[in-house]
Amino acid sequence: MTLYISTNKRVPTSSYLGGYCSLPLVFAAPAKRSVPVVTIASPPATIVGSTVAAVDTFSGIPFAQPPTGSLRLKPPQPLTSSLGTVTATGNAKSCPQFFFSVDTSNFPTDVLGVLLDTPLFQTVTDAGEDCLTLSIYRPSGTTASSKLPVLFWIFGGGFELGSTATYDGAGLVADSMADNKPIIFVAVNYRVGGFGFLPGSEILKDASANLGLLDQRLGLQWVADNIGAFGGDPTKVTIWGESAGAISVLDQMALYDGDNTYKGKPLFRAGIMDSGSVAPADPVDCPKGQTVYNTVVANAGCSSASDTLACLRGVDYTTFLNAANSVPGILGYSSVALSYLPRPDGKTLTDSPENLIAAGKYAKVPFIIGDQEDEGTIFALFQSNITTTAQLVSYLSNVFFNDATTAQVQALVATYPDDPSAGSPFRTGLLNNWYPQYKRLAAILGDLTFTLTRRAFLTIATTVNPDVPCWSYLASYDYGTPILGTFHASDILQVFYGILPNYASASIHSYYLNFVYTMDPNNGSSYANWPPWSKNQQMMNIYAQGGTLIADNFRSESYNYIAANMASFHI
Repeated sequence: MTLYISTNKRVPTSSYLGGYCSLPLVFAAPAKRSVPVVTIASPPATIVGSTVAAVDTFSGIPFAQPPTGSLRLKPPQPLTSSLGTVTATGNAKSCPQFFFSVDTSNFPTDVLGVLLDTPLFQTVTDAGEDCLTLSIYRPSGTTASSKLPVLFWIFGGGFELGSTATYDGAGLVADSMADNKPIIFVAVNYRVGGFGFLPGSEILKDASANLGLLDQRLGLQWVADNIGAFGGDPTKVTIWGESAGAISVLDQMALYDGDNTYKGKPLFRAGIMDSGSVAPADPVDCPKGQTVYNTVVANAGCSSASDTLACLRGVDYTTFLNAANSVPGILGYSSVALSYLPRPDGKTLTDSPENLIAAGKYAKVPFIIGDQEDEGTIFALFQSNITTTAQLVSYLSNVFFNDATTAQVQALVATYPDDPSAGSPFRTGLLNNWYPQYKRLAAILGDLTFTLTRRAFLTIATTVNPDVPCWSYLASYDYGTPILGTFHASDILQVFYGILPNYASASIHSYYLNFVYTMDPNNGSSYANWPPWSKNQQMMNIYAQGGTLIADNFRSESYNYIAANMASFHI
């Protein structure tokens, strides 16, 4: 489902007439609007867009050669020849998706509607390998001399699914115009699943790891070369992502040991991470990664090939898609023990991200980072067979952590009381415990993947680079949602689209626009002052109808154990 947000306010005809005028009303025909056209130089192309409600849209602009045929499972290649005229007026094709089969009968009926309205559960139908495109939104009337700040969006979806087609940036641009801080919004398509993050020693040897991250990086380079023609300022780019997109933002900061330059200039000057930061991971050729590769090879019918990677490149699209999707997915029993994710390859991502941050090998740019209060709830819906502490320890040991001892996992679990009132959704007492270990597992998965690893990242980053400002938040927009609370990705409607007329939507848009303009969320804001995290390690806790500062010290025993043993909790 794609949501389209319009700033037009339609008023019934009767309210115009209302008996106030006895003369015939004459309406002038609307002036014919010319379509927006932009000429770029790298590669030469004429881009034709469309205009709706004072926002120009250019959808599906190619930024790389199609990664098909011999370029499947290869780093993206820049375009070198003229594209002629590009009609950028339809929906951009999505990259191949990891589709899930979810037995909705296993869910409480009162949360199904909520779940099915989130991007993780939405179906993208128009997908294919020729998918490396950008979509651009700008205020109508923008010219090459406007030099507007640029917000570069990286979608989420567990590195398994997602598309620019799901995220219409027109509403954000309209809000920026209303706030007198006009921006240009750019969304990038990148390869996901087995097409973008296939692991294995064969992939490592071929220098073809982390292709999705390289797609994002080439998209940023295209912006550096061409966004000026659209009226953007390539020196004022903020990268922004949610979930896997937020992890990608951090990885873009850490890529090439922190070298984010292109032609001698930084590709971005700031970052925003919603629900994601460091994702501690073993190398591309680790045992789990090799198992994923071998499974894909077997299901593609390539096991007997002398060159299995060449075989994968040669099979037809449907065969490879089905093989890539034959491994465990995020919306299932394995949950966030992901089959596909960025893994250290020694070249682009030279080490696990937390080690790169500790070594100062990342781009030192201001950033905003935050989480939903109940990040783990949707990822703990599928393990209802886990009813005891012993079963919980066994699950985490066998599914998640190849490097942790049983004693380490037991010690981690022991920091989370076997008491539903202590679990997630938090602050709900004994309620919402879908099965005996549900709230406990939800708390653990949310903390390990998002919330407490965020604090670890902040702690390390502010120690290594104390002069780089950063801000953190905790979102409680949806407190009270049965079973789920303020769950992972529930902020998309609030933060991305801002369609709910409440404090959360308005304040976050204000903070973010200020940040895009000045790299400080407070400059120009009429909302509560949001101090940098390093000042007193405080977070802005944002509710639907208000916000307050809280100490970032909750679940300290769990945090201390995770921070001290992060090397053992790689996925």
